[in-house]
Amino acid sequence: MGCCRLAAVGSFFPRIALLLWVFTNYVDRAFSGFLLPLVGLIFLPFTTIMFSLVYSPVAGGVVGANWIWVFLGLLLDIMSYSSSGYGQRQRSSASAS
Repeated sequence: MGCCRLAAVGSFFPRIALLLWVFTNYVDRAFSGFLLPLVGLIFLPFTTIMFSLVYSPVAGGVVGANWIWVFLGLLLDIMSYSSSGYGQRQRSSASAS
């Protein structure tokens, strides 16, 4: 039961962090509207957090090696979704036995 709680808290962490960042200037300087951060909050939270962190208005956006950080955020999102599916498949096959 403890692992389930840990997984639940871990899956909600990026969304909670992004909600807190809505009230700072990181999200405001990276995104001009409200819709794109909201979609990022729902579907790609790690990617949205990384994009907000590495966005540089002086350089005109995300440039150069900073795209690596955005890509790592995308990998974290993909891994979190795939691990959720794998865990669900393991639980359903164990209960069928």
